[in-house]
Amino acid sequence: MTGYDQDRTARPSFLKGLLFIAVIAIGVALLSVFVLSQRSSEGPLVISENPTPLSVDVVVANMQSSLALDEKFTGIVQPRRSSELGFSDGGRIAALNVDVGDRVTDGQILAVLDTRAVRSQLVSAEAQVNEAKASHALAMNTVERQQTLLERGHVSQQRVDEALAQAATADARIEAARARADTLRVQIDLASIRAPYPGMITARNFDEGAIAPQGAPIFQLVETGALEARIGLPAPLAAALEPGDIYTLSTDIGPVDARLRSVTGVIDAGQRSVTTVFDIIDAASISVGAVVRLSVSRDVQENGLWLPVSALAEGQRGLWSLYIASPENDGWVARPGLVEVVQTDGDRVFVRGAIEDGDRIIVDGLQRVAPGQLISPRLVPLASGLATEG
Repeated sequence: MTGYDQDRTARPSFLKGLLFIAVIAIGVALLSVFVLSQRSSEGPLVISENPTPLSVDVVVANMQSSLALDEKFTGIVQPRRSSELGFSDGGRIAALNVDVGDRVTDGQILAVLDTRAVRSQLVSAEAQVNEAKASHALAMNTVERQQTLLERGHVSQQRVDEALAQAATADARIEAARARADTLRVQIDLASIRAPYPGMITARNFDEGAIAPQGAPIFQLVETGALEARIGLPAPLAAALEPGDIYTLSTDIGPVDARLRSVTGVIDAGQRSVTTVFDIIDAASISVGAVVRLSVSRDVQENGLWLPVSALAEGQRGLWSLYIASPENDGWVARPGLVEVVQTDGDRVFVRGAIEDGDRIIVDGLQRVAPGQLISPRLVPLASGLATEG
């Protein structure tokens, strides 16, 4: 190879080297620009050996030895009496005088059957009564005549006894005819359905002209003038109530006063509760089927404290976690703890667990806190119903 050829071969290698160096320089420059863009306004990104403590709000634990519970128990308003009304004997319905939703009075006629056939039988029975009375009158006249003849010695005592027997038979026929007539009158009376008490018709199962089977319910009647509520309570709470006292029940439309009529004292095996029966004082103020609630207050011996819901995070196995500001060296760190929720009341909860009186408990921003993290606690007042440090 000549010297000219060697010079031509060296030039491309030299140019490639320069290009490679230029690429490296550009890459370094871009990396420098990226690093500079990530710098904060306070200087380059560095990991501080003394991080700034996280500012958190805390409350001071105020432990209690007892818990005042205000428990609510639910019941349903229902009529004291409810009846399915029908005819004791079947027949064709001649008239229905009321419909669903109608209010009725005590003794009002609600429906009647066709009684033409029964009334005809009653006329016949009354005629038999009159016939029996006539036969009895004739028999008594015969007795009187036979006794007169006996006194004169014209007849024997046997004839008088026979006349008395015929008179007694005629009297028995009168009673039988009267009983038959009375039975027909009762059938006519039972052919009408009368309201046994004031109330409202809530169901109608037949129309006029239909053949009503014996005992089939024609109407459903509920009493509206007397309403009651049955509420199940734990046995100790039920025993503390006084029959005859007036209690205020809460409803969706406002409070309703009710008088405690009775406490059964028998524990229901399924509900594990004792039934209490309350009479609604103003029945017109509430509807049948409305939900009522009875509030009962009681004290439970339980060590714990009230905290806002924001102080808790969901834990494991039914427990809840929280963070306590614990002093360490010259600062504070977040120390985790587990508690059990005993009672809830709106935006606060009563808890028990790994808390001591005077602990400072973090109440907000738990998602920013980690165990052992440096924090700067700031004491804040609690909402109404929660005690603070004095």
